[in-house]
Amino acid sequence: MDAVNRSRHIAGLGTPASAWAIDPTLADLPFTPLAGIAPAGARVVVVAPHPDDEILACAGLLQLVAARGDAALVVAVTNGEASHPGSSAWPPAQLARQRAHETALALDCLGVEAQVVRLGILDGGVRAAEDDLAQRLAALVAPGDLVVTTWRYDGHPDHEATARAAATACRRRGARLLQAPVWGWHWSAPGDGAIPLRHARKLALPAAAVERKRAALACFISQTTADASTGAAPILPAFAMERLLHPFELYLDEEDHDD
Repeated sequence: MDAVNRSRHIAGLGTPASAWAIDPTLADLPFTPLAGIAPAGARVVVVAPHPDDEILACAGLLQLVAARGDAALVVAVTNGEASHPGSSAWPPAQLARQRAHETALALDCLGVEAQVVRLGILDGGVRAAEDDLAQRLAALVAPGDLVVTTWRYDGHPDHEATARAAATACRRRGARLLQAPVWGWHWSAPGDGAIPLRHARKLALPAAAVERKRAALACFISQTTADASTGAAPILPAFAMERLLHPFELYLDEEDHDD
C-alpha cells in the first residue's frame, strides 16, 4: 500500500535495519553517480526540520559534495527545542542551544564547512507555519540549487510540512528538490510499496563516509542518550540510527510525489 493511503504512525521498534539490508528490491536498485544526484558546481541546500535531520538524511551526500569543492547551505527549520517535554535536564532554551552546538560538531566531524541558517520556527509547529516557511525558503534558494529535505510522507508532521514547503519554494525559484526518508524506514517495511523505490536514486557511500556519518550522529548526545530527569528513552536510539547507516543514501524525486 502506498504511503498516502496507510498509517504512517511512528511507534515501537519499527522495521529493523537488518530487514532493509536483505530487501531484494532495495539491493537491486542501481546506484546513481554523484553527478546524477548533485551536478558539479551546484549548491546543495539541506533543509532540516530539526537539528540532526541534516545528518540522518544526507551526511554522506554532504561529505561527497564537500570533497568535490562545492558549497553547501544547511537550513535549520526549528531549533528542536520540544524533543524533551517536561525535562529538567533539557529545558527548551538550553536544548535549542545544545542542538545548534551538536550540529556544528557533527558538520565538523564530517569535514563539511557549510553555512547554517536557523529559521527558529516552533518545534512541532511547522505545519501551522508552512506558508511562511515556503516564503522564507524561497528567499534563500536560488535557481539551479539542489535542495534536499525529508520525505513528504515521512510520518513526522514537521518532516512532512517541511517537504511541502520546500517543494513550493523550489517551484517558485526554479530549484531541484530531492527528498530523503528518515522515519519512513521505521514505519514502512520491505515489499509493502510505501517507499516508491522505482523512482528512487541510490547514492553509494564509501565505508569511510558511513563511519564519519556514524561519528557525526554520536555528536547529538541530547538525542542519543536517555533523560535521567524524566526516565525517557533516547529520542534517537541506536536501532533507529542503524537504518540510516547503510552504505548508501536514498533520494526521491519531487515530481514523483506530487499530491
